[in-house]
Amino acid sequence: MFFEDFASFAAMGGHGLYVWLSYGIATLIVAINFVSPMLTRKKIIKDIERQLRREQK
Repeated sequence: MFFEDFASFAAMGGHGLYVWLSYGIATLIVAINFVSPMLTRKKIIKDIERQLRREQK
C-alpha cells in the first residue's frame, strides 16, 4: 500500500487507531518481557546476599 502523505499513512484508511494501538501494546509487552527478568535477577541476588550476611553473623 502506498500513501499520499504521512497523515493518510497514520490514519491507515480509518483503522489507524487500532493499528497503532496494537503496535504500541506489542512494543510495551516486549519491553516488559525484556526488563522484567533483569529486575527479578537483581532482586534475587540481593535476597541471596542478605541471607548469606545473616548466616555469617
